[in-house]
Amino acid sequence: MDKIIGVIGGVPQSKSRNDDDFSDRLNHRYTTAIFVVFAIVVSTKQYVGEPINCWVPAHFTGNHEEYTNNYCWIRNTYYLPFEEYIPKEHEDDKRQMIPYYQWIPMILLVQALLFYMPCMVWRTMNGRSGIDVNNIVEAGETFQNTEKAENREQTLRYMTKQMDRYLSSQREMKTGCTVSLKHCLSRTCCMFCGRRFGNYLVTLYIFVKLLYIINVVGQLFALNAFLGQDFNLYGIEVLSALAKGEDWTASPRFPRVTMCDFKVRRLGNVQRYTVQCVLPINLFNEKIYLFIWFWMVFTATMSCISLLTWAMRCAFKTDRHRYIKKHLRLMEKLERDSDKQLAQKFVDKYLRQDGTFVMRLVGHNTNAITVTEFVCSLWDSYRAKPLNERNEPNDSSEV
Repeated sequence: MDKIIGVIGGVPQSKSRNDDDFSDRLNHRYTTAIFVVFAIVVSTKQYVGEPINCWVPAHFTGNHEEYTNNYCWIRNTYYLPFEEYIPKEHEDDKRQMIPYYQWIPMILLVQALLFYMPCMVWRTMNGRSGIDVNNIVEAGETFQNTEKAENREQTLRYMTKQMDRYLSSQREMKTGCTVSLKHCLSRTCCMFCGRRFGNYLVTLYIFVKLLYIINVVGQLFALNAFLGQDFNLYGIEVLSALAKGEDWTASPRFPRVTMCDFKVRRLGNVQRYTVQCVLPINLFNEKIYLFIWFWMVFTATMSCISLLTWAMRCAFKTDRHRYIKKHLRLMEKLERDSDKQLAQKFVDKYLRQDGTFVMRLVGHNTNAITVTEFVCSLWDSYRAKPLNERNEPNDSSEV
């Protein structure tokens, strides 16, 4: 799906990127692909098959019937339960018009684009951080899949060098009481955000996850404007009908049988007709949007869980310390008390929030061995630095 969006946007992708987690890919990759496939299915039915068939008077010829079908398809139909009488010409307010079925393919494509938009924000903005997160993750995947020791060591050195270059680029900063206070606050509560505070990537990632949630929840309610009938409650009503043993397909949202009014001019007179039409296309639309409702609820749930998980991981310093020290202990890097004290500075002053975040992202897309080797390689690089290069970064670079 990334390739399709890349071609449309004029930026072809050689392969799928994995600089995020599963819930993000659930939104921008799998959901986008599902909507595009559904749009193709509905479009095929509309333009290859017969989306509407109207029951016309007996004296209508073939051309009259074709005209009626085309007119009612273009001008919309309205839903009318069989137990209700047909409204008179002046009773327009009693007609429940169905204006959306012609636009379903376009609506699906717009939905697909909206699900991809937060991903575009993430990839555009994280590229301005000074580090190619996707490049680091891809190198981690290469390290994981490479068996030759020499190649693995070369890949690990590359990852360490790139990460160290990014972290070190934030250390050439001015000093000052105000700056120091901002750094203290940024470590604990992300009150100040940017590269200079070591939390640019973390803040951006949390913001993008918020965009995913706003998008999926917003779409559930926005569909009310297009489909009407409280679409945000659609799945709940279907489950309720199934529990009661009722016919859940008898819904005014996607009616199979509708009514259509039109006028024909004959010899100076205007003849009004009301015909009954069947919309086979709504059989597809109903199943598609029922699936979409449950899929969007599932996606929203996964996105909320992911947001809370990442927010807690990044917000609490103790969790960051626990994560990094766990990997250092696996390689017996914290045997001495001096190393344990140095590990505190390693997390707080060297890695900071962005460094730990990249480590977690590598871990999400590879395995525990890869991220452990990566953490320990950075640790060895940090220990080898002169003491004056281990000091806490100040504040002068761009946000």
